[in-house]
Amino acid sequence: MNEKLRRDDLVHPELSYKIIGCAYEVYNELGFGHQEKLYQKALAIAFKKEKILFKEQVYSPLKFQDEVVGRMYFDFLVEEKIIVELKKSQFYSKANIDQVVEYLKTSKLQLALLINFTPNGVNYKRLLNIA
Repeated sequence: MNEKLRRDDLVHPELSYKIIGCAYEVYNELGFGHQEKLYQKALAIAFKKEKILFKEQVYSPLKFQDEVVGRMYFDFLVEEKIIVELKKSQFYSKANIDQVVEYLKTSKLQLALLINFTPNGVNYKRLLNIA
């Protein structure tokens, strides 16, 4: 890769690239119109094939004064570094983005990928925890 094109300010760029590549692989084979849980199952298979370590439906409690006040579940936690949340929609909603930002805050992780399977292909957003 041309060193001038390489960005040093991205969080987990190589792993993000692999994750997004797996999402494109899933879309290229399955296309649009399936339930999110089916995309999740297919993405898990793609992660295994690429030897990407992950956990599915990861529980993350929201605590207040050491008491659990809420329960959240990430679609994926990849290599203990990146939250991956899948959606099936034409557009990103504010609710989807807010959901992933909340995941970042409660997990104290730096990066989440919101991957959207649309009629026109895969779209994704990199969301950072800047708190």
